[in-house]
Amino acid sequence: MTLRSRLLVLVAAVVALTAVALAAVLHASARAERPDHTQAGGPPVAPGRVTLTDPGRLVFRNMAWGPHRDELTAVPAADPAGPRTASGVTCLRFHAAAGTGVCLRAEHGPVSDSYRALILDARLRTTARYDVPGIPSRARVSPSGRLAAWTAFVGGDSYAGTDFSTRTAVVDTRTGRLIPSLERFRIVHDGRVYTSPDVNFWGVTFAADDRTFYATLATKGTTYLVRGDLRAETVTTLHQNVECPSLSPDGTRVAYKKRVAGLPADAPWRLYVLDLRTLRETPLAERRSVDDQVVWRDAHTLVYALPGDYGADLYQVRADGTGASRRVSPAAVSPAYLP
Repeated sequence: MTLRSRLLVLVAAVVALTAVALAAVLHASARAERPDHTQAGGPPVAPGRVTLTDPGRLVFRNMAWGPHRDELTAVPAADPAGPRTASGVTCLRFHAAAGTGVCLRAEHGPVSDSYRALILDARLRTTARYDVPGIPSRARVSPSGRLAAWTAFVGGDSYAGTDFSTRTAVVDTRTGRLIPSLERFRIVHDGRVYTSPDVNFWGVTFAADDRTFYATLATKGTTYLVRGDLRAETVTTLHQNVECPSLSPDGTRVAYKKRVAGLPADAPWRLYVLDLRTLRETPLAERRSVDDQVVWRDAHTLVYALPGDYGADLYQVRADGTGASRRVSPAAVSPAYLP
């Protein structure tokens, strides 16, 4: 090959590499801007009035790309995939009941992010705020609106592994009394007081009496469903292999995710419902791994998030193990049904 030919090959290679690099930069730039642009073919979203006392509404965090991404939005519960009304209030995690909401939010700083738990009134106005010591994970409000709970990761970022730590707090939304960590509660396991330095709690769900709650307790590689007493500040283990419980409206059943042997380490869960009287488990028809704390739409139906094109989509499945799961709303997470 002559010198001229070698130079031509070299120039062609440089031009090709430059074109590839430029295309990659432009593609990355376009992807970075996409969340600010309305999603083609996505659900219509428009600003408007959202309250937590409109009956028959579903409120959730909107994940559709566009100017209202991450805002709390409302739709008719009977038309969950329909046009959305955006509130202007942004949350990472959200739940609401009886006109009270809890919003877990990131506050971006010059060096690092910090996190807050906001208590919201029926008009989504902040009535109280609390520091959250890590990445927000779960949020719940009691049926009366009197209590709110949240969980944050303070080490690691996934339940799927073992290298993580959590903090779960409970607050009385009327008095402001805060329990910053359930780890101070006395643990009763197999009839005896249990102590261990590796205890973690997450996924609180409240009973209607504003005293009793259920949650996950993890220790020594095992998770348990615990029943808690806020007045006595005790928790009692009830059943193994339970994560992110959600109490049914009548207080008789708990829906949860359970680790199933033989599944991939990064997708180990299946949904189950536990009868609290008999401790009989019922596997649900959803066959995918669900890493969420499900919500009871009513006494017969569970709603939860699964990964989607824009972060997450909402699905529902029957609570008795029959039927099949189906998608009910795209680009949505953290649902709360307003009765």
